[in-house]
This record gives sequence, C-alpha cells and structure tokens, in this order.
Amino acid sequence: MKRLSVLSLLVWMSSVYFVGIYLFVGGFLLVRLEVNKTSTCGDVLQPGEEPVDFCRAQPRFRRVVLLIIDALKIDFARFDANNTEPRPYENKLPVLEETVSSRPFHSRLYPFRADPPTTTMQRIKGFTTGSLPTFVDVGNNFASSAILEDNLIHQFGQVGKRVVFMGDDTWENLFPKKFHRSLPFPSFNVKDLHTVDNGILQHLYTTLVGEDWDVLVAHFLGVDHCGHRFGPDHPAMADKLAQMDGVIRSVMERLQNDTLLVVMGDHGMTDTGDHGGESQKETDAAIFLYSPSPLFPGPPSQSEPDVVPQTDLVPTLALLLGVPIPYSSVGQVLLPVFPPHGAVGGFSQLEALWINAKQVNRFLETYSNMAEDIPPESLTLLKDQFSRLSSEYLAVVREGGSSSPQLAASLQAYLSLVRDTCRATWAQFNPLKMAAGLAVLAFACLACFVLSELSLVLLSENGPGLKAPVAVGVLVGLCTAAAQLLTQGYAEVAWSLAAAALSSELLFLWRAHQSRSRTLAKTGSKVPKFSSLLSPRHLLVPSLLVLLLRCASLLSDSYVIAEGRVVTFLVFSLALYVPVHLNWDGLLLPPSPDPLKAAGLLPAAALSPAAVRRESGTLLGCLGLLVGSLCLSLSFHGCREEQGACQPSLFLSPLSRLQDSRLKNLHYVLSVCSLGCWTYLLRRCLRHYGNLNSSGGTVFAARFVLPLLAVCLGVHWAVSATPEDSFRNLSELISLAQLALPRTAFLLLGLGLLLVWLDPLTVFVKTRTAPAARSSSLPPPRYRASTGISPQAELYHLIPQIYQRMRRSLDDGEPGGGGGELGSRPAVEAYGLGTVYSAPLLLFWGLLGVGLLLLHPEGMALSFLLLLLETGALLHIHASSMTLSGVHGASSSGFAVPWTPIMLWSLAATQFFHATGHLPTFPSIQWGAAFVGFPDGHTGTVLPASLVTLNTFASHILFAVGCPLLLFWPLVREVRGSRGGRACGEEGEDAVMEMRLRENPRQFGSALLQLSTRYLFILGVQVFASVCAAAILRRHLMVWKVFAPKLMFEASAFVVSSVSLLVGVTLVMRVDLAVSRWFKRLVPDASR
Repeated sequence: MKRLSVLSLLVWMSSVYFVGIYLFVGGFLLVRLEVNKTSTCGDVLQPGEEPVDFCRAQPRFRRVVLLIIDALKIDFARFDANNTEPRPYENKLPVLEETVSSRPFHSRLYPFRADPPTTTMQRIKGFTTGSLPTFVDVGNNFASSAILEDNLIHQFGQVGKRVVFMGDDTWENLFPKKFHRSLPFPSFNVKDLHTVDNGILQHLYTTLVGEDWDVLVAHFLGVDHCGHRFGPDHPAMADKLAQMDGVIRSVMERLQNDTLLVVMGDHGMTDTGDHGGESQKETDAAIFLYSPSPLFPGPPSQSEPDVVPQTDLVPTLALLLGVPIPYSSVGQVLLPVFPPHGAVGGFSQLEALWINAKQVNRFLETYSNMAEDIPPESLTLLKDQFSRLSSEYLAVVREGGSSSPQLAASLQAYLSLVRDTCRATWAQFNPLKMAAGLAVLAFACLACFVLSELSLVLLSENGPGLKAPVAVGVLVGLCTAAAQLLTQGYAEVAWSLAAAALSSELLFLWRAHQSRSRTLAKTGSKVPKFSSLLSPRHLLVPSLLVLLLRCASLLSDSYVIAEGRVVTFLVFSLALYVPVHLNWDGLLLPPSPDPLKAAGLLPAAALSPAAVRRESGTLLGCLGLLVGSLCLSLSFHGCREEQGACQPSLFLSPLSRLQDSRLKNLHYVLSVCSLGCWTYLLRRCLRHYGNLNSSGGTVFAARFVLPLLAVCLGVHWAVSATPEDSFRNLSELISLAQLALPRTAFLLLGLGLLLVWLDPLTVFVKTRTAPAARSSSLPPPRYRASTGISPQAELYHLIPQIYQRMRRSLDDGEPGGGGGELGSRPAVEAYGLGTVYSAPLLLFWGLLGVGLLLLHPEGMALSFLLLLLETGALLHIHASSMTLSGVHGASSSGFAVPWTPIMLWSLAATQFFHATGHLPTFPSIQWGAAFVGFPDGHTGTVLPASLVTLNTFASHILFAVGCPLLLFWPLVREVRGSRGGRACGEEGEDAVMEMRLRENPRQFGSALLQLSTRYLFILGVQVFASVCAAAILRRHLMVWKVFAPKLMFEASAFVVSSVSLLVGVTLVMRVDLAVSRWFKRLVPDASR
C-alpha cells in the first residue's frame, strides 16, 4: 500500500477545504474597524465656541459605585407581591422594588438590553466603550485582550479619578495597569460559586467608608456560576440572590449624597443557565440606579424608556461624573437622569443630548474617512441632519433657552439613526472573499469526488501525483503576494491562499483527466469518464439523493432548528432502504431450488441458502437495533430557544444539579451500567476474534487500561455528584478526588492510546515443534489467520511475501494426505491475524469514546452506549448487505465501500451530535467540560478551548476515527461463512478475513483512499451547503440567530472530522507497517 501517497492526498484535500472555509468566513464575519482616538477635556462642545476645559466644571456626582452582578436577569430583579409560591429565582431581590416604590425621586429599575453576543468580555467592552460588537467577537471570550478603544476607565484615569476594582479578573486583562487598586479573582471556574463574591465582600465595605477612591467597580460572579452549574431554578440560586440583596442594602446604607450607585447585570440567562446568544432571556439584564440625593426630576412617567440599551450607560455615566464621552461611543444619554431645565453642577437634558450628538457626529466622520464602508446616501443624510440640528441648537442657545422638547426629540432621533446605521454597516460583508471561498469550496468538492471515483488510477505508478499541483499552487500564491506588495505595499494572506488553492485544484483536475486517458489507452481497462462521473445516473443514487435533501434542509431555518429530528429521520430512511433494495433484487431470501443448477447445467448460487438466511437475519436484527437506538437517542436532545414548549432532557443535567436523591441514584446506576456495558462489549468483541491472546501493548490496554479507565470514571461521577455540604469533615478529600480522579483518567487514556499506537499488533503466534528426524524435509511454516473460533484454515489467501514460496513447497515436497495429526495442522498458528487491522482501531476508538464521555455530563453515558450499539448495527448491516450482494472480493470493484454505508456513517455523526445534548448554538456549548480535572481553572486558554472542542464535537471525532472500520467489517464478518470461494457456507472454509487486503496492497490503498475521500466529500458538501445558505440568506431575519451559528459549527465540525479521519487512517497505516515488520521477523530469509 502506498501509505505516503494516500496520506498526502488526504492532507492536500483537507487543506484546500480549510482554505475555502477560511476565505468565506473572513468575508462573512468581519471584525469592526477600531478607531484609536480618544476624547479630551478640550473638545469643542458648543457651536462656534473656543475650546474650554470641559472637565473643570462641577460634575453632578463626585463618585460612583458600580455593582455588576453577572447574569442579573431582569426577571431576577422584579418583585411580585402577589406571587405566593415564588420559584427559587423570583422575589429574592426585594430591596430594588422597595426602594423604587418608597423613593421614586432617588431610584429607577429598568430592563438593560445587551447586544449579542451575550458573553461577559464582549459585554464589558460594550458598557465601557459604548461601541457595538460584531458576531465574530464571541470567539474572543476565551482570550480577553486589552481594550485599545477609548473607554470610561481610561477617561476616569485621564481626569485623575481613582478607580478601584474587585472581582472578575477579566477586567484586569481588558484594562491592564488602569486601576488605582485592583483585587482580581479567577473567573473561569463555573463550579465555584463563592470565591469571587466572598473575596469582594472582604474588601467592599472597608473600601466604601474610605476616601481613597472615586470609582468603585465590583463584579460579582456567583449568580452567573450558579446558573451555569445548577440552572436558575435551583435552591442555590435563591441563596445567591438573597446574598446579593443583602449586599445592595449594605452598600446603600454606606453611600454619601455625592455618590451614585449603579447595580446592573451584563447579560441574562436561559432557562438552563446558559448565555451567549441573542434570545431575549439572554439579552435582557437589569439596571438599578440610586443616589441618596434626588436623582430624577419626578416619579416614573410614560415618557421614560421601556428598555435601556447597554451602550447608553457610557455617555450617561460620563456626563454625570464630568468626564468626556469615549470617542467611539454610539450610545445615547439616559434622559430621565438629567433635569429638563438644568441644575447647579450638571447638564440639562438638551445640553446632554447636544454634547452626545456632537461626540457621535465626530466619531461618524472619523470612521467614515477610515473605513469608507458606510453607504454614501446614509452618510449624506446624517451629515445634513446634524447640520440642521446644529443650527437649531445654536438658535436656542442664542435665545437663552434651556429647553426645547422638539429639538430634544430630533436629537434623540438623530442618535438612534446613527446607531442603526452603524449596526447595519458593521453587518456588511466582503463579497469578493465570500465568492473566492465559494469557488474554492466548489472545486474542492469536485476534486474530492473525482479523487474518490478514480482512486485506483490516481494511486497507480503513472498517477498524476501531487508534486505538480502543490508546486504550482505555492508558486501562484507567492506571485500573488508579490503582486500585492508591488501594487498595494502590503500582501493579504487570504488572496494568496485563494490563488494557490484554486490553481492547485484546477491543475489536479486536469492531470487526473489526463491520467484517466493514459490508463485507458495503456491498459484498455474500463475507467469511468469525467462526464459519466457527473451524469445524473451516477449522481442520483439514493444515498446521494439523501445528501441532496440534507443539504437542501440547511437552507431552511425551520429545518436547521429541527435538525436533530430531521437527521434521525434520514438515518432511519436510508437504513430502511438497504433491505428494501436487497429484497427488490431478490437477494434478501434464499433462491428457490432450480433443477438446472442441481444438474450442473447452470452455475451454483454464490451463497448457500443457510448463509443467505443467516445474513438476512443478521441484517434485519441489526436494523431493529438501529431503529431502537434512534428512537431512544431522541430522549437526549437539548432545546433551542425557538422551539417554545420543548423540554430539554434530564440526562443533560449533571448529577450535582438533581435535587431528588432517588432520581440522582437512578441516573448514576444507569450511567455506571452503560459505562460497564461499553467496556464489556468492546472486550467481548476483541476476545471473540482472538485478539486478547498476545502480550503486546494493545492487548495490555484492552485487558487493564480500559477497565481501570472505566472504574476511574465511575468513581469520579460519584465524587462529583456529592453535595458540597454533605461531608464537611471530608471536604478536603473530596476536593482532592475531584482533581485527582479525572487527571488519572486522562493519564490512563493517554497511556492506552499510546500503547495502541506504539504496539498495535494483537496477533498471538503458537508454534508446533516437528520431530527432529523430519525437520530437514519439512516445507516452510504454514500460517493460519485464526480467530479462535475456526479450527482450520487453508493456504489460498496469504500475504504476498510468503504466498508463492509456501505454495510451491506444499505442492512439491509435502507428503499428501498422511502425517497424522501433526501433518494435518499448520506448524505455526497466528491467532488474531484475521482482525489485525480492525482490532487496534476498534480499541483505539473505544478508549477515545470513554475519554470523551469523561467531558460530558454523567447522564450521557447511556447516549454513548446507544452510539456504540448504533455503530455496531451500521457495521453489521453494511457487512451483511455486502455479503448478500456478492460484491466483496470477487468483484472488479475490489474492496470499495459503497456510498450508502458512508452516508449513513456521516449522518450518524450529526445525529449523535444532537443525541449528546449539543446544538448548533453558542448558548448550548457545555463550558463545564473545560473544568473536568481542573476545578480551579486554567492559566492559559488553549487547554480549556481544546477540552470544550472535544466535548462539543465528540460524535464527529468518534465517527471520523472509526471510518476505516467500514472497509474492514465485511472482511471481519467473513468468519461467519459467507465469503468463501471454495466451499461456501461450510465450516471448513477460508477464514483469512483481513489478510485479503495484503494480497492486493494496491486495491487496499485505493479502497482506503476512496472511503476517506467519500467521507470527506459528504462532509464538504454539507459545509458548502451551509456556506451557500449563509451567503444567500445573509439579509435574512434569522441569519445571525440560525444560519451564521450553523455555519460556524458545520465548518468547525469539518475541521475536527478531517483531522480525526487523518488520525484513523494513519493508525491503519501504522498497523500495516507493523504487520509487514512482523512477517519479516517471523518468516526466515531462506523461506521467503
């Protein structure tokens, strides 16, 4: 087998897909251009005025306390006196409603609406800079980088205000060296409800009564972490909100008259405690404003806003404290906190609106000159409107007026229009990059399809190879970069990659076409034409029709929302097609007796009636198992916000969230039993085929590492489910176990995978010693690819290195028929040789599955068991259908795997993505996976991001790594008496199994390449469909809520699946190399 050629073709194919994805995403998800300018105290604020020191004026408030209660949802802040049976998160902050009712001139409570993405870092950026985020910013939540844009913290420092911070350490990363005093606490451990909050409370009250601060920021995390760990409807949430109620009361008691208190949430949370998306439950937080001195001119009125955008906090706080509004802010001042006619030490409503409008207009002019992406007609309209408002305001000032309701309304409309224009502008796309990405992906799909159909030709001695396409691609890419440097003065990597990928793809397709023609002319063999490959007859097969339906569903938001059930239906339908198609061709049942065949006038049937009945029974039984697994897997689905009355599965909740002890015990027992079944079934399969007899590293991993890993996982679940206050005397031991057990499991997993990789052979050699007198006349050793259940084997299918020599020796020198027991049996028996390829891959897959289960909630163990059963059912259905079709081995197609099982395999990966509780939405990401084995958090971002990625795409990883099993399983099932060419259905038939692959190394490599490229093609076409959906529907109402997240998840799944597929294929090649070396050691030089 040409191992290097197969690997290089797969790496190249994956790379061009990656380039296409990178190009399209770069044009679809743009990052907003940052304006690195700052406001100053000398900015001109009034029409026609000379610069004055804005900051010297007496501000309305001298100090401000900013209490940020992370994930303070507006529902948590409201109080309903008529609610006699409140839920754990209801009526737990009565201080807010009490204050608003009793002191209406001093306080207000508003819904505080965040812009998506609703992740903490982006929200801090939003309410300190006043700018709007972009969709792609959600990816930066793992790596908080310093804010370079003008912001409130910078402006406070510029005027000499002392900013004291305590709480979430994200602030320290965003504003390094900006605080007068800082007390950061680690924020990423969502299981820790108290460390950050208790750390704040140790310093908060003493700081309040001191005089060494002007701005106090305290960011509490307990409510957010409680939501992530338990959900909002849990007693722990009631305790945490009650604690926050006490904190607010205590702070209010210590405030002075010149101090403003702002209590706010940065975002909300869903019913499961998650956030990150744009549902109203996630965007609507709460904001509470209070001051011991009168803050509002009157009680709440109809003119007050129903909702306060988070960006509006920036200009409001800036003007109340007498600092310039940050340069890039597009927020609008909260008008009710400013008096209509002005006051001593502050601005009137009209003055505040004008300063706000002046600052926004300045930013608009600067940004439009830098980016030039605001539509000219919109820019002209805004400039004309501001010019008119400027004239009107100047006229009001000259007349000595301080109030003009009409002008104030016009200024508010102008500010709203600017914000809407900016929001629309920052959703602009780069059509050239998007088109380039689409083109690269389209040609990648075509090249992948051609590669899969012409794999045997392309791996031949005269095949085109990759040297020329790669060399030309690199050369074109370098020329493109040089041309950019000469014309623009800089080189953009995206365009160089686009040129390199397109040229490489086109040259590969041309050389593949030439290679097909040369092969046809040289050998006269039937090589499919390019036109026939793309003909409707070739493409419109049922499996590819299902792929077409799958891709079409990605263009509908309703089908994307219901994707879990849609894919389940497609798996069921395509699996049902297999027996229906066999029955249509008359292959599912034994043929009726034909007297002509019995007389020898016609060739006998390929399979005996007993073999047909056995394989048909296996196929139908596995189909029933598949249907049962599909139905049960629906019980593990999560719920999207758009699905309304949908209730997420109870198995998605960690055991620590469950309050009912009986239900918790039941879930634990089910999880442990499922884990035990997973381990037993894997070991049973390996033992059944004789792969646990040797003493190699893979067998050691199967015998000891796999059971120990399962035990470690079960104990870890028990410890994690233990409530923190159950065993106070053992709290330190429990904490140690929560750290040590998962890390031990990780070490065992690494050890097992390493052993399988380094020593993959599971063959046990048993040598029979011949009498000394006959030793010189005996032929070279005979070998049996035994599985432990077939007592005999013939020598018609052995490895090429020894086959011819051994056959000549047996024909010429072996005594015929005699020799007794010793003469009738092989001198060397190799147990497990028939499954030498599949056994290490299956064990590697099983170990990896247990490791990925460790990153999931305990209840997902049952879902993983269903994944194992469904995988086995798919493999057996595939093997039985191949046997009944009579395709394998004797056909010119060699070992090729048809489209149908590959399509089922890829659909199953998506189906179990949903059946493990995942959804293509950001709020559904199971962030708790980042803390398995690391309860105290991480110092970097690579490890937690990797753990979350492994958790999210576990099903894609498993099915991609296990994809080569589709090639091996029909050979593994050969032991059942269905493949023999000499004695079909008899007990003494050939049991060579996977050794057939070594008889035909060229067909082996071709089949492996074809299987891998077909799988990549199916995944790539789905990515291409998602890309097309995002491009076509980029102005759709649901683009950022449905199609853009789906694109991100589909693209990420392709990248992870491609890498995992390369791991699986590389492991197969590692086994092939080990088998070659094993035979070289086993067979003496003289007998080869």
